[in-house]
Formats: sequence, structure tokens, C-alpha cells
Amino acid sequence: MAIYKGGNTLLDVEIILTKAGIEEGMRVADLGCGTTGHFVFPAASIVGKNGTVYAVDIMKTSLESIKKRRKLENLENIQAVWSNIEVFNATEIESGSLDVAMLINTLYQSHKRVEILREAVRMLKRSATLIVVEWKKVNLPFGPPVEERVKKELLQAGAQRLGFKQGKDFFVGQYHYGLIFTKL
Repeated sequence: MAIYKGGNTLLDVEIILTKAGIEEGMRVADLGCGTTGHFVFPAASIVGKNGTVYAVDIMKTSLESIKKRRKLENLENIQAVWSNIEVFNATEIESGSLDVAMLINTLYQSHKRVEILREAVRMLKRSATLIVVEWKKVNLPFGPPVEERVKKELLQAGAQRLGFKQGKDFFVGQYHYGLIFTKL
């Protein structure tokens, strides 16, 4: 199966989706999916007709772009979901129903990171996977300001308090870090 390689070349979609353990028939959510669906569409090709990928975002214009592309590519296994993931139980995805949730370059955009993690925990099944990819907390000439970037150690500690096993690191590239959490 070929995985779409376009879009943001700073992050390797194939590495991230492989680390997430996404398989045929799974229910997956990209929380803060953005306009291009950079991870949504490749995940949809992996989960197949018996799986579902939820493209979740607060920006309705982003979701409209996802819907248009979904229609063009005739992909019925993608559902666009408008939500403020900073609010517990706001996302219209059933509690304990997801196999994988992804927060990719999402947390740095919010000061309510714990609330976002709580909402992810709510939607995940027991023993399900949360993938977090964020900018390394180093000063670069591009990306978000360093003070907005999420310190990996704080993220790991917060996730553990919310019911995740210690996050495992994985290589995502020179500008980002990746963590794999498992819901207890």
C-alpha cells in the first residue's frame, strides 16, 4: 500500500502511522487535523472500509477542506468532526471507542494541554495508543516561538497523571519529538 508523501515534509507520515500501530478496521482520530488532512488520508487508506478515521478540528474551514477531498477521493471511512478538544466531553466521539488518537503539532497551540489530553483519554479504549508529536523546545528560524513549544518531560508527567503508561520516545525528525502513550 502506498502512503501519501505530500504536504509537510518536516514529518514523515509513514513513520508516525507505523509507530501508532494503525491497522485495518481500527477507529482512529487525528485531533487537530488541520486543513490538508496530512495524516487523515493516509490513515484512512490503512484502516480500510471497515475502519474509521475521525478528522477533528475547531476550524470549520479546515473540516470543509477535508470533506471536499474526502468526496473527491470517494473515501467513506473519514468523518469530519467539529470540536473544541480543550473541553472535556465536547468531541462527538463515543467514550472508550478509539484504538488510536493522534495529537500532531496540536498541543503547542493551546494553554489547556491537560484538558486536551483528558479529552483524548476519554475517547480511547483501554490499552489504546496516543501518539503525540511536537516541536522540540529549541530555538529555530521557523516553527512556533520556543516559549510556546511543549517541554517533553512536562508532557510525559502530565500524561502519566491522566492514566497513560510512561511515553516511549520515537524519532520523527530533527525538529520534532514523538511519544507513544498507552492508556491504562
